[in-house]
Parts: sequence; structure tokens; C-alpha cells
Amino acid sequence: MRGTLHFVAAPDVRWMLSLLAPRVIATSARRMRQLGLDDGGVSRAREAFVRALQGGHRLTREEMRRVLEDAGVDTSGQRGYHLLWRCAVEGLICPGNRRGKQDTFVLLDEWVPSTRSLARDEALAELARRYFTAHGPATVRDFAWWSGLAAADARLALELAADHLARDDVDGVGYWSSLRAPAPRAAPTRARLLPAFDEYLVGYTDRGALLDPVRARQVNAGGGLLGPTVVLDTRIGGVWKRRLAGKAVAVEVRLFHAPGPGDGRALEAAAGEYAQFLGRPLDLSVAGP
Repeated sequence: MRGTLHFVAAPDVRWMLSLLAPRVIATSARRMRQLGLDDGGVSRAREAFVRALQGGHRLTREEMRRVLEDAGVDTSGQRGYHLLWRCAVEGLICPGNRRGKQDTFVLLDEWVPSTRSLARDEALAELARRYFTAHGPATVRDFAWWSGLAAADARLALELAADHLARDDVDGVGYWSSLRAPAPRAAPTRARLLPAFDEYLVGYTDRGALLDPVRARQVNAGGGLLGPTVVLDTRIGGVWKRRLAGKAVAVEVRLFHAPGPGDGRALEAAAGEYAQFLGRPLDLSVAGP
């Protein structure tokens, strides 16, 4: 979605690619032309990757680059990267398991065989239903941003999924959520440490309900990068980072406001869950603005 990597359940990968890839490929056409990559070059890359990977083989990025060079495909500049990207978006290759610290690539048809396909309208409805179930209440504009669909397709998807969704209007704007959405808990967890690019922010184009616009630059420094955030009472209240210090994990929290009553205990509990996940003692520091 949006040309970025996502983890998806194996049974969903093909219908999602079929629905979303054509628009992503179309928007990349200008960059491919700038790099001198025409249909012939992409076709040679496909053939070379199939020959090298078939039979269950997996290759690192550098090995994939050499496969292209051996097939007479120029990988200089960013050509190698864009050929890998194009073949992945088309559903030919996907990331496999790692070899040491190196990512590898495999053939999708060998890695994830026999997954279902959906007609386009079915796929639109399914994607909309899943988004608004997981992210609602949200707007159709949020859905279009998150999915990368054109605005008209996002509206059609919402219409096709409408029987599964409920609408609420706030200041003249429609917000959609699942008809079966559970009631909000009376007392939400006080604090959470969220990773970079978490769906709590990435899932919406308008983040004003979650993040004070004055603080947006501290979370999103530009270039599409969203840093790790601290949630306090459902709103973004700060940022955090970690470093491995000996046997411990040092978690440094910087809040947007002076720590209030109970903030320290809530943050210690949240950071403690993270340290427990890593199997390391916690060294926590909390600072204000």
C-alpha cells in the first residue's frame, strides 16, 4: 500500500496486490523512465530472477543485483532497487527469511502457494470493511490515504462495505466504524510506548484528535518519517527511544509536558512490558520539555 512494505497474512497477499499494485505501478512510471528502465528491462529482470530463485532458492539483495548484472541488466544508480521493487509489487518476488543479518528474496509462488483471489468489487469491499473495523471511527479520506486508492475507488469501496459499517457525523464530516465494534473501555490503559510508523498515527490523514499540531514536527521530522511515540490517556504525549546498555535496555522518554501525577508509574509499567519482551532489565528515564 502506498508503495511501502507491509506485513499481511499469506491468504491475503494476492488479492491485495491485484487491487493495489496497478495504481502504484502507474505512479512509478515517470521514475522508471528517468532511470531508463523500459518494459524490456523489467522483462529481463523477471526472467533472471525466476531462473535464479526457482526450486526454493533465496538470495540476498547483493546476490539479486549480481543476478541482474550477469543477465546484462544495468543496476547502476537506483536501477537495481527499482527492479526489485517492481518485481515485488507485481507479485513475482517477496522477502523471505533472513540469512544472518541479510534480508533475502524468494519467489512468491513458491513461498506462498495457492491463495485466494477476489473480484475487484469484492476486494474493495473487503479492504474497506477491514480498515474501518480496525481504525474506526475514520473518514473516507483517511481510508484513501491509508490504502493508496484513488478517491473515487475509496468512495466506491465504502459504498460496497456500507452494510457492515455504522456512520456518525461530527461537524458535517462522516465517520465510519464497524457495526460490531466493541464499546470503549471506561478506563483505557494509561500509557503505551508505540513503535515508529505505528498504525495509531499512520492509519489516518488527520491526526489532530491524537496529536497536538504544535508537536507534529517532534514526531514527524519530514521525509515521511514517523518516530516512536508515547501515548498517555489515548493522546500522543511524547517521544521515546531505546538503547541496549550492557544487559539492560535503557528507555528514554521525553514528554511534551511536565510529568504529571501518575505519569511515572504508568510509563514504568509500559516500558516494563517492553523490557520483559526483550528479556532485559529496565533502565528508564523520563524528562519533560
